[in-house]
Order: sequence, then C-alpha cells, then structure tokens
Amino acid sequence: MTLADKLRKARQERGVSQAVAAEGVGVSLRTYKSYELGESMPQNRQIMQRLADYYGLNINYLLTVGDDFIFSAEEKYGSKGRREAQELIDQVIGLFAGGEMSEIDRDEAMQAIQQAYWDAKKENTKYTPKRYRDDSDKKEK
Repeated sequence: MTLADKLRKARQERGVSQAVAAEGVGVSLRTYKSYELGESMPQNRQIMQRLADYYGLNINYLLTVGDDFIFSAEEKYGSKGRREAQELIDQVIGLFAGGEMSEIDRDEAMQAIQQAYWDAKKENTKYTPKRYRDDSDKKEK
C-alpha cells in the first residue's frame, strides 16, 4: 500500500474532506491533494510526522524503507544527499522490475544497498578536505 493509499484510507475513515485534512496537517490543499494522488511526497520527516499525528498513526506505518532512507540522507547530507538517495532507489526499483524476488528478499536487498551507501558516504568523508567538512562529519569520527 502506497503513502497515497494510506492517507486516502485514513482520511476517509476519519470522515473529513481533503481541505480539512490539509488544514489540520498544516499544508496547502494542493500539496495535500498531491500526496493523496501520489504525485509528490512530503519534503521532510516533520511533515510526515504531522500527517501521522493528525491521523493518530505511527509514522513507521506511513514510511516505506525507501522514504526513511531518503529522509535520513537529507538530514545527514542535505539536498544533495536526498537527491543521491532518490536516484539510488530509482535505480534499485529498475533492477527489481519484473523480477522473481519475494517481498522479503527485495526488502533485505534494499537494506543491504542502503547500508553500502552509508558506508561509502562515511568512507568518502575521509577524503574531503577539512575546510569543506561540516561539524557532523567531525563528530562521526
């Protein structure tokens, strides 16, 4: 079930319109509609948390493995990290398309790829000149 499906179902169970839900979450009606239509995703974890809180859901129910990965990449490495994480997920989805892997095997493969990504990011900070490192890079060592 996609985020769009989960939001639509939660809103219908609550018996509210998209306009009321958008106001309750603190986003524009157009933004909320785009979430329910699957046209866009919340830009950060805080918006996802507000959605979960509004509907009384656990944020983990709304997040997929990929969403959590993208938000974590953005928190650690900014918009470039978010973009790289999204590109990686898109490539992995292409890799899995039409395959015979079970859902569990795909999740495990995705988690292994994500771990490899984090390991590579951490390793690459060793080669970043000190003047370009931010405080979070210094704390990780």
